[in-house]
Amino acid sequence: MINMKIRKLVAMFYSIYLIKSGKIEKTIKKCIEKRLIISVYFHNPSKKLFEDSVKWFLKNGFQFISVQELYDVLKNKEEMPLKKVLFTIDDGWKDNKINIVDVALNYNIPVTIFATVEPINTGNRFWWSITNEAYKNKIIKENINEIKNLDNNKRIEIVEKAKMFIENKVESLNRTELIEISKNKNISIGSHTITHPILTKCNNKITEFEIKMSKIILESWTKVPVISFAYPNGCFNDREIKYLNDNYYKIAFTTKPNYISKESKNHLFEIPRFDVLENVSSYENICRMTGVWFERKINKKLND
Repeated sequence: MINMKIRKLVAMFYSIYLIKSGKIEKTIKKCIEKRLIISVYFHNPSKKLFEDSVKWFLKNGFQFISVQELYDVLKNKEEMPLKKVLFTIDDGWKDNKINIVDVALNYNIPVTIFATVEPINTGNRFWWSITNEAYKNKIIKENINEIKNLDNNKRIEIVEKAKMFIENKVESLNRTELIEISKNKNISIGSHTITHPILTKCNNKITEFEIKMSKIILESWTKVPVISFAYPNGCFNDREIKYLNDNYYKIAFTTKPNYISKESKNHLFEIPRFDVLENVSSYENICRMTGVWFERKINKKLND
């Protein structure tokens, strides 16, 4: 806990330095010159965090682009638009209805929510929430990072063990709420699999099932085509891309921190995104969602 507090404090002062040194202005200028689109994703932000993020981009002259509009630009090889930003949400948390949807409607901006089907359908907790609590209470010995690196069958075994001792609670939207949300012109629904496994740790049968059936189920609920997908934990390889293609997805999102550029036209199933965190300072999140926080990593990739 102390280390987290120190980390948050150090990161806040470092972010203030980046902002005061003009890094943000330089980044915006670079995005204009190179026609880069900023892609941002959230999980379960507060209404203030999400609204502040929306207001920051609007104040700085950005316009919001939808996933469908992004796909049309990339697929049709159109010229990349100027000063555009894309907002997506992973998992489908219950509070998204108020904290995300209400803000999107109020500011008339497009947002895509990548929904995890099983918790929405059953009311079960997200599996990582269960294991985090079980680890904290010493019911299991594996932490979340260790579990993510296990074979999927072993992960399921640990989750099932944890479920025996951890109280269930509703964390996600329910089916009725998702259907209601999907009717809003500002909101589109994408797939985030059935159960949110780490797909690269699953066998072929499970991976194809998660990708195929999540699309079928979401479309049966919303009566709207599901064209987009977000990889759980950002993990994927050529196999996942093949299954997405086979099941008529059009575009997929990673957790790789980078800008969407003209090169993305050739990598529709590898769209990068910058993450916004719920437990850091507003200064850090400004640096994160503009890409400034990841500048060294981005430059290294460009120079490799």
